[in-house]
This record gives sequence, structure tokens and C-alpha cells, in this order.
Amino acid sequence: MPTNASDPHQMCFGLSTELDRESLACFLQLLGRKELAETLAERLSSAEIERLVHITTGLMKKNMSEDEYHELFLQEKSPHKHPE
Repeated sequence: MPTNASDPHQMCFGLSTELDRESLACFLQLLGRKELAETLAERLSSAEIERLVHITTGLMKKNMSEDEYHELFLQEKSPHKHPE
């Protein structure tokens, strides 16, 4: 069953690792949309915010290098890379 997981209506989890990853990438992009992010941030409790940040940063720390964190998440040059 071929799907296009970049289409929110085609997201599907639990069928294969590849589809899970494609669907998660779409899910995270949707979650990061400004209006949705602001709405959710306004409604979460302090404990929920802390839990979400803890889970997310923990997963990034486990699965990304520090250079990737700076370049992909913070969208800045890594302080560890020297100019060429």
C-alpha cells in the first residue's frame, strides 16, 4: 500500500519503520506550524511544557550530534566547526 506520508491525510504509524519515519517527519512539520505551535503552547500546563521539552531534547541529544543540533535545530553554525 504505497502512501505519501508528506500528505497529512496519508500519515500512518505501526505498519513499517520506513512509513513511521516518513509519517513522523510530516507530523513534526505540522506540529511546528506557527499557529498550531502558538495555540498549543498557550494551552499546555507548565508540567506539560516541561515534559514535552524534556522528551524532545532527550531524543535529540540521544540521536543527534551537537553539530547537528546547532545546524538543524537552532539553525546556526556549530560552535565546534572551524571556518575553512
